[in-house]
Amino acid sequence: MQDTLCAHLHAPAPATFVEQDWAAYTDENHLAWSLLYERRMGTLRDTGSRVFLDGAAVIGLGATRVPDLEVVNAALRPRTGWRAVPVSGFLPARDFFACLADRRFPTTVTVRPLAQLDYLPEPDIFHDVFGHVPLHADPVFADFLHRFGQLASRARSDADVEAMARLFWFTVEFGLVREGGMVKVYGSGLISSHGDAANALGAGCDRRPFTLDAVLAQPFEIDRMQDVLFVVEDFGQLFQAVDDAARQLGLG
Repeated sequence: MQDTLCAHLHAPAPATFVEQDWAAYTDENHLAWSLLYERRMGTLRDTGSRVFLDGAAVIGLGATRVPDLEVVNAALRPRTGWRAVPVSGFLPARDFFACLADRRFPTTVTVRPLAQLDYLPEPDIFHDVFGHVPLHADPVFADFLHRFGQLASRARSDADVEAMARLFWFTVEFGLVREGGMVKVYGSGLISSHGDAANALGAGCDRRPFTLDAVLAQPFEIDRMQDVLFVVEDFGQLFQAVDDAARQLGLG
């Protein structure tokens, strides 16, 4: 659960855009990344969406060192127009949505300490880059996320923001997809967290067919394992859902 906080949507104070000082990462930082990478990839090769696995290869993620965002973006931006932009912390929801509308993904660049590999109360670069960014290399998912940002940034009422947050939560953060007749994980909170992914695919989670009405009616809690998650048949379903949500909320 440490990596699954949709904290950008609940930010108490604005963050600032920063530079990633890649040379400042320590041997401990690189070791923490390596341990997390190997731990998750060992499972995700079987349980992760092929779109995630292909995207991780496209942007050059590896086990040996913390990713350099300039290198990641050099591979990502020509493919889908997306880029990861370093921030000092959480952005308020509307600022976060506006970044998505510009095909920019706000990315924290800190690395969790070795003593907290299994639990961290806020996202770090492993959650943000390993968990999120590989999906941005897929043209269909990339267009969905861009469209989501365009429409969500028009939300004015707290109720509209909450509705779009639920759609984000149950797709981008905790989404499941059916591939080859099997349910696979693709949401970043599942990709980056062994415990949450095991829960999502285990007997204790109620995995339901994805429908927009069901998602918008489903509350979530950010600090516990998820009891209910939703399975899409393909990522084209997400693009349709975000347009349908915009029409329902009057954001189109």
